[in-house]
Amino acid sequence: MNDTVTPMMAQYLALKAGYPDAILFYRMGDFYEMFFDDAVAASAALDIALTKRGKHLDADIAMCGVPVHSAESYLLTLIRKGFRVAVCEQMEDPAEAKKRGSKSVVRRDVVRLVTPGTLTEDSLLDARRHNFLAAIAQVRDEVALAWADISTGALRVMACPMSGLGPELARLAPREVLVADGDDTTLRGIVEETGASLTTLGRSSFDSTQGERRLCALYDVASLDAFGTFHRAEVAALAGLVAYVETTQKGNLPLLRPPVQEQREAIMQIDAATRRSLELTHALGGGRAGSLLAAIDRTVTAAGARLLERRLSAPSRRIEVIAARQTAIATLVDDPALTRDLREHLAQVHDLDRALSRVALDRGGPRDLAAIRNTIEQAKRLHQSLIGTDLLPEAQAALIGHDDILALLDAALVAEPPLLVRDGGFIATGHDDALDAARHLRDEGRGVIAQMQADFIAQTGIAALKIKHNNVLGYFIETTATHAERMMAPPLSQTFIHRQTTANQVRFTTVALNEIESRILNAGGEALEIEKRLYARLSGSVLAQHAALGQLARALADIDVTAALAHLARAEGWVRPVIDDSRDFQITSGRHPVVEEALRKSGTPFVANDCDLSDTPIWLLTGPNMAGKSTYLRQNALIAILAQTGAYVPATQARIGIVSQIFSRVGASDDLARGRSTFMVEMVETAAILNQADDRALVILDEIGRGTATYDGLSIAWATLEHLHDVNRCRALFATHYHEMSNLSAKLAGVDNATVSVKEWDGDVIFLHEVRRGTADRSYGVQVARLAGLPPSVVARAKVVLEALEKGEREGGAARRAVIDDLPLFAAAPPLPPKAVVKQSAVEDRLRNIHPDDLSPKDALALIYDLRSLLNDEAS
Repeated sequence: MNDTVTPMMAQYLALKAGYPDAILFYRMGDFYEMFFDDAVAASAALDIALTKRGKHLDADIAMCGVPVHSAESYLLTLIRKGFRVAVCEQMEDPAEAKKRGSKSVVRRDVVRLVTPGTLTEDSLLDARRHNFLAAIAQVRDEVALAWADISTGALRVMACPMSGLGPELARLAPREVLVADGDDTTLRGIVEETGASLTTLGRSSFDSTQGERRLCALYDVASLDAFGTFHRAEVAALAGLVAYVETTQKGNLPLLRPPVQEQREAIMQIDAATRRSLELTHALGGGRAGSLLAAIDRTVTAAGARLLERRLSAPSRRIEVIAARQTAIATLVDDPALTRDLREHLAQVHDLDRALSRVALDRGGPRDLAAIRNTIEQAKRLHQSLIGTDLLPEAQAALIGHDDILALLDAALVAEPPLLVRDGGFIATGHDDALDAARHLRDEGRGVIAQMQADFIAQTGIAALKIKHNNVLGYFIETTATHAERMMAPPLSQTFIHRQTTANQVRFTTVALNEIESRILNAGGEALEIEKRLYARLSGSVLAQHAALGQLARALADIDVTAALAHLARAEGWVRPVIDDSRDFQITSGRHPVVEEALRKSGTPFVANDCDLSDTPIWLLTGPNMAGKSTYLRQNALIAILAQTGAYVPATQARIGIVSQIFSRVGASDDLARGRSTFMVEMVETAAILNQADDRALVILDEIGRGTATYDGLSIAWATLEHLHDVNRCRALFATHYHEMSNLSAKLAGVDNATVSVKEWDGDVIFLHEVRRGTADRSYGVQVARLAGLPPSVVARAKVVLEALEKGEREGGAARRAVIDDLPLFAAAPPLPPKAVVKQSAVEDRLRNIHPDDLSPKDALALIYDLRSLLNDEAS
């Protein structure tokens, strides 16, 4: 057996041993190569060719590769498919390795571990969404959750009970969650339910004592007290997260801002099932389209879009926070010209947070510096527009004060720099004398030589003197032999150095010519090296101002969200809700923003409805399917969320007492992965509501108990409503088909009946979508089935069965049983009568041939008389 291992393969195996759970991107020239099992997995995931390269331990070595210049797209594919990638680069020029001997291998090392939660490149990220990395730590009875977006530097932490982890992870939607080794068995289900990747770390990474020292070193402080009073679990979670970032970035840390503590009590609690049901940030079918976020997002910056999603995902419970946001929006609602001006400036700004992060991680380029420069310029213009207003004073203050870094970048950078440092040409002419000289030599070498030749002619007085070039001597000075004696005698011999004599010519050089030759030949490389040094210096100057620039980024996002919501409010006719500390819940002419937007595209008006839970906090809603009950339930929950986000709401008037929690059980489905039926899922979600809802919660429930036998379902729904009324004492909208439950309004003081109005016409049901007090007289299920397109024979049969069952129900006891027994089988049911042929009306014939746009007022009046005459004729 041949067990010889080549030096290159030995190096690969040694590096791979350090990253057994990742695919190793091994740099070889212009390609990242993958070997062995990595190659097999990557070729299948990326749909690229799998080849062979030599043998190892007498077996073929599987190999595949991707070009370096297009590696990011392949990285994204692998990350999305659940892989982790260790990027191994060449750490020296191959020429240096050759100097050490023929068997020397280019020195390589892993410079970065790419995981779902540690992406920073624009091409790998959604500009309008955060890419969170989260960490969960438990210290004795304390549990904490920390999360960071290393592409923006945001870092937050929250003490959280174990029962609250699911809802918080659903809110944040992290791409990757870190847990201590051994905790993964307990937390795996909670994490994977959010769609995040689970990564386990050694327990030492979560050590709170060592972690505190790590965090103090990171922020160069003696104590974390400057940032708040942290519990041990919070420190442990932050420490685990930072340790992982250090590992994956190989010590090249991003600009993590100081940790911000969040309080669960300060935000509205919304669990994962409710978020899905209400489609807050993602539609049920997947993707952003069709969600509430998509319907309200009018932001023009990436940072603004991310801030809007954060606010919508975590509505505030602090009245002063909500009121401040509303006041800012009101300022712009009342000044549409200012709103337009702000939005025009904002549309020109760049993603400052992510540009700073790329620069800090040395993954940036000249365009990132230009983006920072251009954004600072736009911020100054924004500030000019805001002078004299009281809009967001803290944000206004952060827009200015960056003149020094702006002046530096403005003087140093060209208007449109290239993407990469290696492309060169991004430093402006006049910024650096050495660079200008190198470029002058690089670009105008002939002109420099011509000027030097003219200078030599003037010095020697020899008009025939020439500067020439060949591959042997390089640049040299040539004169005819008749001038040789003069050139070789003082004082010229002190400057001109003899190099060669031919039959007719004498050739010389000078120290200056030798230097110019070297500089011309190396000018291109020298210019690029100077630009690299200047880029590093500019980057350092920018990073020295990262705290102030981070405040600027947050100010721009705040202004963008405010202007976007003001623009939305004016465009859609939304109103400022009154938010107080009461238990009121009054919505006048409320609308569902997503459904209204969809209906508008089809030209159908949305029917607005009122909701008043102030005096009777529970409404029992009845009405047929398709009448709009679910839309009505959801719209009131969405209005509460929008209101506590600080936004205006789709209504003509709204007063809402602070809502602490929103629970929605509207439309469940099977959970096949856990072996749970629709009814089981419904019961689990209902149990969570009854066990957790407090007296400030808003609960919306739709068709509780419908997944089981009629009386079982009715009894469960009945008991659930009583529990909400007597125990939870919360505000609730409870939709049901069990009309028997309407009797509860007479027994429970806090329950009132409401129904969605319908009309029946010629056997069909017409949905009016209007909610009014009262109860539905029946469910109209057969009529809805007919509208859905069930075969006429099935509809007719259903009517027969329904009439028999209703008769048996009225007569009760043995009569009911007899009626069911006496029902004829479907096959024995009498055939449907032939459909009557409807004679075409003369009025209809006349109308069918009319083109309204062609009628003058006189013609229209004449047409009315004609139609009336035809109608009288038909009647007679």
